[in-house]
Amino acid sequence: MSDSDAGADAVIAAAKPYRINHLQLSHEIVHDLREVREPAKQAQANRLTKAAHDAGIAEVAIWDHSLYDLDYYPAEFRTGPGGTIDLDDPAFWEWFKQDYREMLHLVPDIDSVILTFIETGARVERQHSAKLTTAEQKLAYLVDQVAEVIVDERGLGLYLRTFGYFPEEMERTIGAIALVRNPHVKVMAKATPHDFFLTHPNDSTISRIDRPVLVEYDAAGEYNGQGKIANAWPEEHVQRLRHYQTLPNVIGYVARTDRYDESRIIGTPTEINLYALARATEDPRVSVETIYHEFAARTYGPRAARDVASALSKSYEIVTSVLYSLGTNTANHSRLDYEPYCSSYHRSVAGKWIDPPVTYVRHGVNKRFHFWIDVVDHLSPAACKTDPTLAREAQYVLDRGWVTMGDHMTPKYLEYVLTEKDHGVRVAESALRDVVKAGRDLKPEHFEQLKAYFERTVLTARLHRAVAAAYFGYRIYVRDEQQRTTKMKRLIWDGLDDAQRVAEQIRTYPVPAAGGEWDWVRDAAEAAKYHDRISQGWDRYGGIAVPRP
Repeated sequence: MSDSDAGADAVIAAAKPYRINHLQLSHEIVHDLREVREPAKQAQANRLTKAAHDAGIAEVAIWDHSLYDLDYYPAEFRTGPGGTIDLDDPAFWEWFKQDYREMLHLVPDIDSVILTFIETGARVERQHSAKLTTAEQKLAYLVDQVAEVIVDERGLGLYLRTFGYFPEEMERTIGAIALVRNPHVKVMAKATPHDFFLTHPNDSTISRIDRPVLVEYDAAGEYNGQGKIANAWPEEHVQRLRHYQTLPNVIGYVARTDRYDESRIIGTPTEINLYALARATEDPRVSVETIYHEFAARTYGPRAARDVASALSKSYEIVTSVLYSLGTNTANHSRLDYEPYCSSYHRSVAGKWIDPPVTYVRHGVNKRFHFWIDVVDHLSPAACKTDPTLAREAQYVLDRGWVTMGDHMTPKYLEYVLTEKDHGVRVAESALRDVVKAGRDLKPEHFEQLKAYFERTVLTARLHRAVAAAYFGYRIYVRDEQQRTTKMKRLIWDGLDDAQRVAEQIRTYPVPAAGGEWDWVRDAAEAAKYHDRISQGWDRYGGIAVPRP
């Protein structure tokens, strides 16, 4: 949740209709429990806890990460090699537990804690111990010390939030959870491994956790538009929910409702994602089509329901064609960024979690691709292939020759990308036409909301299509002198000119979307960077400029 009081109150008010009995105070409210020592955060956390309880929400959880940064802990305990914490020192753990007691005393009415215990702060697995000889043992011991205070002393709930950038890290996390001794500790895991990407598979580790598990869904679309463009996909959430409903250890779900500031999805078309999760939980047999129609009728009226449902149902097709390229997400937390953001080409690749790492791309392309040999090796800029993250998290793709050094973008792959982007534009325009068609049956405020939602979607799709043409075309132009033809120059400059035109429409658009992590209007400035780099020469590419044909 964001730290917007109005937003938090709106989320709490929406809980009852969705039969929500669990609320998490996270991210901008409290990300680390130590933040409750700040008077403003303490007051907000306590106010929201009371408001949630008053609204009938039985369990209010607060987020935490452990360990914190190394310098948070007194120097007297940092006596291990290289100034690390000596985990074998009983005095450290007494200090550690007393610290938790004092923090919990400041938020006396919370019911549970959500603990991220891996990939955080000083990282307990990097601290010194002669007794705890593996990362899994150190992680499990940390959890048991936290649980001693939260669970045993305070009688609160404790959920361990799983995380891993690559399969081996997830295996370590699952191994650590298996070593936790406290029998009352539960787990919270994302519906997808690593992070919330639409082309990722379900998290296969959940079935192996011998503890009650809450499954976390991202209804707000951190990587997929953050509710500012078409982000309505009941099929995505319902399909995953129904899989997890078959697992005996899964006890429920949680769903993100915003991505900072005023980006909450309550009261927007994206709220359909919350409706879908609740509806599919209530009725395991309800169809996705029924969910679209019910939400549209309840929210926008029965006369407009058919056309509104049609528009909303195109969201998944649009976003997986626009913010994704050939199956891999090529946006930076929804922001326009084909380069220098490298995670699109290593950390966020769905192929890390699929064996064999193959996908079938529709969107007019209609072709099967190997995530590494085909997609990454061609779409990735050379600089991202030498990024240490690729070797650290997927060394095997280099060892097997699936990804090779250098820039391998080709005209054929440019054609695939632009075919997909063109498809995204067409579907976005079709969805906007659905809304216009429904206009006569919509209340004015509903029509304006939906129209802005899909107009932003169309502009985003057009901008990505234009920038993709210029960017990927430029890379071909740079690497192959034989491709420096008038035709290629024209394709690149058509992209640059189109991007400038669409960017101006975005800058002057009268309904730019609520604030949040992704500043939708900023994409216009991002597009301008590509224009300057390509027309004037990009230092990453030897300063080669493309002259206007």
